[in-house]
Amino acid sequence: MTVEEKSRQNIKERAIKYFAAGMHCSQSVPAAFSEECGISEEQAFRLGSCFGSGMRKGEVCGACTGALMVLGLLYGETHIGNKEEREISNRLNDLMMRRFKEANGSYICNDLLGYDVSTAEGRQKAREEGLFTELCPKMVASAVDILEEIIEEHNTERDFTEQGRDEVF
Repeated sequence: MTVEEKSRQNIKERAIKYFAAGMHCSQSVPAAFSEECGISEEQAFRLGSCFGSGMRKGEVCGACTGALMVLGLLYGETHIGNKEEREISNRLNDLMMRRFKEANGSYICNDLLGYDVSTAEGRQKAREEGLFTELCPKMVASAVDILEEIIEEHNTERDFTEQGRDEVF
């Protein structure tokens, strides 16, 4: 196993560990990437705290949302009116959503779980079937895997573009 593969494995293990310890899926993914994003673990937990279980409405999976938070922190738009930054963040958002859906069949929490987790009954059924302990950690792992692929691709693309600019100028 290469150093890069070990690093990736550690990030995924950290995210799953946070989730197993009781943090939301939406907290676990950004917390595992907190160092890379330049924020503290506590800040990452706070950032993701209101997005678990598809914002408690069964909407976009919190693990996927957490991955989008990471992409925003790493590559998000930082200057008002900067169309290039907006295009990059929009492209990365669309890529994350598409790949998550391709890998898991959906990015909607209720669809993934098969229950409406915005209701007490739906949450109870999901608990009884062990979905929060069996399926959700897989969604956290999937989000981390996809996120790492996107980061690697984007950084490679950016390095190539910067090299091309240097050669032209």
